[in-house]
Amino acid sequence: MGIPDDEITRFSRHLRLSIRLCGGSGGSPVGQFDGLPRLPVGLDWPSAGDRPLAFVFSVDCGAMPRVDGFDLPADGTLLFFVNHEEDHEDDTGRYARVVHVPEGTATAVAESPDPGFVGERYDLEATLRAELPPWFGSDEDEEQDEDWDDLSPFQQQLARGLERDVPHLDELRALADDLWPDEGLASAWIGGYADDEVIKSIAEQTLAGREKAGEIVIPIAKWYSHVEEETHRLTSEWMSLARFSVDWAGAFYSVSFVIRHDDLAAARVDKALSMTEFSD
Repeated sequence: MGIPDDEITRFSRHLRLSIRLCGGSGGSPVGQFDGLPRLPVGLDWPSAGDRPLAFVFSVDCGAMPRVDGFDLPADGTLLFFVNHEEDHEDDTGRYARVVHVPEGTATAVAESPDPGFVGERYDLEATLRAELPPWFGSDEDEEQDEDWDDLSPFQQQLARGLERDVPHLDELRALADDLWPDEGLASAWIGGYADDEVIKSIAEQTLAGREKAGEIVIPIAKWYSHVEEETHRLTSEWMSLARFSVDWAGAFYSVSFVIRHDDLAAARVDKALSMTEFSD
């Protein structure tokens, strides 16, 4: 395409591949959605106090596509549990859990503490999708032709740097979309960029914690700009571990698990943070 190698390198630093999980038929399954999970023999069903957490899905790490920069455990199984109603109201993370069962662990099909938790099981297949960070914008943003004056000074700074460093952004983004297309709805997504609102929430909590500890003082008028910059910094530090939606009695809940790169590389999946949003 005649695009300089150094520009391709700069673009590739920001390109992430996420793994799309959807119900399959005839392919090689990489996990299961709903049904009953296999838990280590002797392990109690994950719960928060006396409130059991619903099993959502699991993936076989050894069967998943390997993605550079996304260090899933090489083997074993990841299982995702959440009480979405409680997790929506509670920000402690106690109502969501990720469990890693290492390969070779003796397991058995668990008995659900609540039959209402158990949906009809189906196998999952995996495909890849290209993702770019939120500050790269999108084709929709360009079509809307957002007024430059509506951007914050920090957003303008990012836009100038992007235009300078990746002048062929449109061509490279189109190529990535052709190679790893977005094929529509999925049961869940593994990897890729964390939702911008989730990272913004972490940024706000981080800055508030540093202020409380006396490390920094942020004038009220400067709070938004500090949150913007901290969100941008954390975008490279954190990634999406899993994203999915659940339909409960006609209400939809969107659940995100996010994790730091180094925690995932060390298989510290208990360090993942969850956020559940509600929509009618």
